[in-house]
Amino acid sequence: MESYFIHNALIVNEGKQFPGSLIITDGRIREIYDGPRPGSFSLPSGTIEIDAGGQVLMPGVIDDQVHFRDPGLTDKGDLYTESRAAVAGGVTSFMDMPNTLPKATSLEILEEKYNLAATKSLANFSFFLGATNDNLDEIKKADPSRICGLKIFTGASTGNMLVSDPAVLDAIFRESPLLIAVHSEDEAIIQANLKTYRERYGNDIPIEAHPLIRSEEACYKSSEMLVRLARKHKARLHLLHLSTAKELDLLDNRIPLAEKLITGEVCVHHLWFDERDYAELGSRIKWNPAIKTEKDKLGLLQGLINDTVDIVATDHAPHLLKEKENSYTSCPSGAPLIQHSLVAMLAFYHMGKLPLEKIVEKLCHSPAVLYRIKERGFIRKGYFADLVLVDMDAPWTVAPDNILYKCGWSPFEGVTFRSRVNMTWVNGHLVFDRGRFHESVKGRRLSFNT
Repeated sequence: MESYFIHNALIVNEGKQFPGSLIITDGRIREIYDGPRPGSFSLPSGTIEIDAGGQVLMPGVIDDQVHFRDPGLTDKGDLYTESRAAVAGGVTSFMDMPNTLPKATSLEILEEKYNLAATKSLANFSFFLGATNDNLDEIKKADPSRICGLKIFTGASTGNMLVSDPAVLDAIFRESPLLIAVHSEDEAIIQANLKTYRERYGNDIPIEAHPLIRSEEACYKSSEMLVRLARKHKARLHLLHLSTAKELDLLDNRIPLAEKLITGEVCVHHLWFDERDYAELGSRIKWNPAIKTEKDKLGLLQGLINDTVDIVATDHAPHLLKEKENSYTSCPSGAPLIQHSLVAMLAFYHMGKLPLEKIVEKLCHSPAVLYRIKERGFIRKGYFADLVLVDMDAPWTVAPDNILYKCGWSPFEGVTFRSRVNMTWVNGHLVFDRGRFHESVKGRRLSFNT
């Protein structure tokens, strides 16, 4: 593998910024130097030197919630196209959801997805096992050192995998050896709200009703129930894509992340958009759970700052634009986001809303801690060299000719970001270099401490 000496960088890592340099050999970080370029040291023969020119060097982003649509839905996206977009955006590892075709609800199907990713993915990968009302025996056999977690839907979404039986939920929380990650919405409340709006509008429900149908009440009631179950069984519960400020009352910021049993995440779109944006963007920002009020958006941002919210993810979920243009009841929820997640979060830094160190913590460090990922998520000697070099002052505008998603569109189209990802290393391989891809080396399966 290539060896690299990256110098004259501003390293952002573990709550600190410092000018420094590092050496990559055999896919790992061999040495880290604090301060100016060291005067006397030896480099492996053939080492490639990179002068970072003061750009930010940070760990690669770890995204714990993506839908890369592979297998079975590859007209929307696949493990190659979406991982390519990921590394261009500084994401070096991802965890993919089970609502594909076939659904990944057995260990056999899950291993087929791992084998597929090994041949296609440019980023490191893991896959969630999906829960159903009748696969508890399969769940109990899962190996937590090789599988990132168990995914439960309590609210129906794309590729309906609803777990609706309270006795089954209780048994899963009692028996699962895996971290339990949940799409938390109360389906009965959603269906009752949907019925009301259908009676009023038929299928042409205005998109502005989406956060009223998939309401704060639906989110909170489900999350409260799940937290009770987790506490009852001392299970590890991770609440995915929180969309309401009220749900933060269920979480605790007084416990170190490594000791938490109940954790929560926010997705970029719930920090960036609010209900006022439906007027301009319509169904392009139709997600489940729904984008809600400005108060919710600001509350979730504050939850990041005070460590009530533990990580930031994307829920990257590509659909074809022609699908998104259907009427409300026929329009799928979800949108592509992974290429733009890091630069969007860095925009909050430029706006003075988040410190740079906090952004790196929530995108890189905390996912590694929460999921107990081995030797990733930090710039540490001996760790895998998953790294991103970012020019903090190189404005660019999202446009069709630079969108890399297979579906070809983005809800950020027309937005100008100030920061730009210039280089991304995955396991020490420079996979993305200022718009050029080096695709000969694929990503690796993540492993986990138990």
